Amino acid sequence: MGRPDVDGLNTGYAALLLEQYLDNPGAVPEEWRDLFESEPEALLQRQPGLARLLERAAADGDGHAAATGPAPAPAPAAADEELLGGVAAAMALVKAIRMHGHLAARLDPLGSEPPGDPALEPERLTPKLTPELQARIPASLLRLHVEGETLAEALPRLLETYTGSIAYEIEHISDHEERVWLRQAIESGRYRRTLSRDERVRLLGRLSQAEGMERYLRRAFLGQKQFSVEGLDVMIPMLDEAIELAASDGAHEIVVGMAHRGRLNVLAHVIGRPYETILREFEGERTIEAVVSSEEGGSGDVKYHLGAQGTRSTPTGDITITLVSNPSHLEAVDPVVEGRARAEQTDRSSRQGYHDPSVALPVLIHGDASFAGQGSVAETLNLQALAGYSTGGSLHLIANNQVGFTTDPESGRSTRYSSDLAKGFDIPIVHVNADDPEAALAAVRLALAYRRRFGHDVVVDLVGYRRHGHNEQDEAAYTQPLLAAAIADHPTAREQFAARLVAEGDLTQEQADELEQDVMSELRRAHEALKETFGQAEPSPTNDTHIPAATGDEVVTAVAADRLRAFNEQLLRVPEGFTPNPKLMRQLERRREALEEGGIDWGQAEALAFASLLVEGIPIRLTGQDTERGTFSHRHDVLHDVATGAMYTPLQHLDDAGGAFEIYNSPLSEYACLGFEYGYSVAAPEALVLWEAQFGDFVNGAQIIIDQFIAAGLSKWRESTRLTLLLPHGYEGNGPEHSSARLERFLQLAAQENLRIANCTTSSQHFHLLRRQALDATARPLVVMTPKGLLRLKQAASTLEDLASGEFRPVLDDARPDRDDVERLVLCQGKIYYDITGHEERENASRVAVARIEQLYPFPTERAKDVVAGYPNLREVVWAQEEPQNMGAWRAIRHRLEETKPEGVPLLYIGRPWRASPSEGYPTAHLREQDRIVRAALGV
Repeated sequence: MGRPDVDGLNTGYAALLLEQYLDNPGAVPEEWRDLFESEPEALLQRQPGLARLLERAAADGDGHAAATGPAPAPAPAAADEELLGGVAAAMALVKAIRMHGHLAARLDPLGSEPPGDPALEPERLTPKLTPELQARIPASLLRLHVEGETLAEALPRLLETYTGSIAYEIEHISDHEERVWLRQAIESGRYRRTLSRDERVRLLGRLSQAEGMERYLRRAFLGQKQFSVEGLDVMIPMLDEAIELAASDGAHEIVVGMAHRGRLNVLAHVIGRPYETILREFEGERTIEAVVSSEEGGSGDVKYHLGAQGTRSTPTGDITITLVSNPSHLEAVDPVVEGRARAEQTDRSSRQGYHDPSVALPVLIHGDASFAGQGSVAETLNLQALAGYSTGGSLHLIANNQVGFTTDPESGRSTRYSSDLAKGFDIPIVHVNADDPEAALAAVRLALAYRRRFGHDVVVDLVGYRRHGHNEQDEAAYTQPLLAAAIADHPTAREQFAARLVAEGDLTQEQADELEQDVMSELRRAHEALKETFGQAEPSPTNDTHIPAATGDEVVTAVAADRLRAFNEQLLRVPEGFTPNPKLMRQLERRREALEEGGIDWGQAEALAFASLLVEGIPIRLTGQDTERGTFSHRHDVLHDVATGAMYTPLQHLDDAGGAFEIYNSPLSEYACLGFEYGYSVAAPEALVLWEAQFGDFVNGAQIIIDQFIAAGLSKWRESTRLTLLLPHGYEGNGPEHSSARLERFLQLAAQENLRIANCTTSSQHFHLLRRQALDATARPLVVMTPKGLLRLKQAASTLEDLASGEFRPVLDDARPDRDDVERLVLCQGKIYYDITGHEERENASRVAVARIEQLYPFPTERAKDVVAGYPNLREVVWAQEEPQNMGAWRAIRHRLEETKPEGVPLLYIGRPWRASPSEGYPTAHLREQDRIVRAALGV
């Protein structure tokens, strides 16, 4: 194939291809790549037009062909052709170093040879780029920021910058401004400053503390798990640096999430927990601060799962550091940290919930295997730039062991680096050798400067090793014998840094040894002091550590009718010039009539509940998939202008609102999004935080968050929230994935009043339930089986009086007056109540009453007893449900139902038989089965 003609009509096309080539040589056709990579003299002879393009490309700050600018200069003189060709070759070399330098960097502390890349070999790419020609090429022409006037002077420094003990992956970033800023920041070395003698000695002291604590614990408690940080000791001073920089940027809080590795060291040296507290855990003594008091029935958790909070003094003021409690599900804590940070950053006293990312910095410490392997990482990264979830950039620190538990990287990921996932989210990645403490601190400085400038996430891949296996009971040599042998012979980061400081005259060997001995002595003193307390009476828990099961106070959920009328009018207001969808507005305006004449549906009742709470100063945050409108088009809290697309949220413009109303459509995620809202609700205990599933069935995508945090957080960590889950539930013929929110799973997890679980059958019940959840001082997560068909069902609608008086009622009795004639009492929950009472045979079942259990946990035993006792001539009590017998509420509440019925009266089950799938997949099969259940319940 002949070479393309750049001097004819193809000049513009050539400019485009040149830009693509400079970004990614493999992206352009082979014939063009051959042309761009041909020898400079031959290139200039064949294509002088291309020479002009290259000249203009060199003048562009990003190394791309300029789209506009002055007319091309005249063709260069023959004497300058070699120089121009050299500039083109030099540009390609600089591009290669920036893109692929990390492949030649010395990142492995254990000394493995970097893979390298042919593009980094000047003699291969540019055989004519001689030293003499390099000396003629101005560095400024190449837009280099390292020191040196010419390429000859700058090239060694450029290679040192990109292929040393710290390396960068930034060329994948799509934003031009970010790429240019990063290049300037990296190449100028402004964040790789030389530490003073005092700073280096302090750094050695921190490394001595980190290593010394791990060594002491291993000797004093042989064989006990501690998940040592050794091999990544520099992580502790890196966190120190992040804390000080965040504080100087205005942060009041650092929120940290991490798994086991190094957690005890972080607790001691970053959070500031006394050595005695950690040593007590190893001694097997119960630490009051660490577990729930026994009177709450708390089970506690292992020491390397526990959260903590401390305050650090910095040159710019005190800052709070929160280490978030986490389970063994390594990356489950990631979205929880992001949610907590977002809550700290949000001013909920303003109507719109003003968000200031500088207030809190989220720091996530990942394992290399888990960062690549756990889907929650990708889901959390996807939240970083979304309006309702952004935290202004998180610092991700990969604690890179170069191995999983016993799994080598080639078996654990399909990418070269564990950090490669971040590239898909335009996140810069900094790799750094964990044995170079000064480079590690420089990586943190660059990362937080980038966050401050652009408000995006950054990943620092700290490449180290794991000195003692997955835990101290594990023998790493069984599965990684060569790696274990190399680690055993490898000096620690502290030893290497101490030797360097001694060699450079910063301190003597005796002084270096003294730093190490001081740490061991301090730990020994703390341990001896602790042992002296053994056998002494342990102080009783104080009242403020106890979270009561119930307040004992009545919560007033009724709202005066006049106030509800005023709220309704305010919710129908739109600003002047705003044109909502006319069809939608006609539907919403019918709410005036419903308020006065009855027919308040679910969406209206919910909006009125929210409005009343906001005016009472309660902030609200509501998120979920398509939540602004509502999956079933019932909510419409956010209006859209038909002409401009502008959005308006009436709940953010109430006359007297004293709390923020936040509402966001979430990404298509359950795991990370529910984790985020859990974290937000923990940090915002005064707020009503609600998460809505698109269909309740999909909540099982967040089962880890439910099991490990929502259900067990109180028992494990003394952590509870008023987080509310709205889960559409009900059998309406839409198949197995659109029927069941898996009520049985929540009931199985319910114990010790850790949850509240409800299934409302009227809009007023939903109104009062939401208000009770927001106003009750006793925080517990609430799980609501919300309806689908009932959202507009006339029988499920309510009146103004229903909202203006009364309260949430856990049990709703049958309103039939002829109670003495009733022989069968059907108890049920949810939509099936309307299937039973609305069935064509209902009137033929005069001896059957139907009552509803609206609150399933805590089960309202006494109220249920009162209802059953109101039927003196019962012959049987029936529990009817739509779900299969092995699902739904039956198996969880059967013993409670037995308690409520009179002795001798049998308790029967009516519903679907045992099934592996929640429901039928065909509408006609659903209708037949539903009809069978209802007829059986009515006894007809």
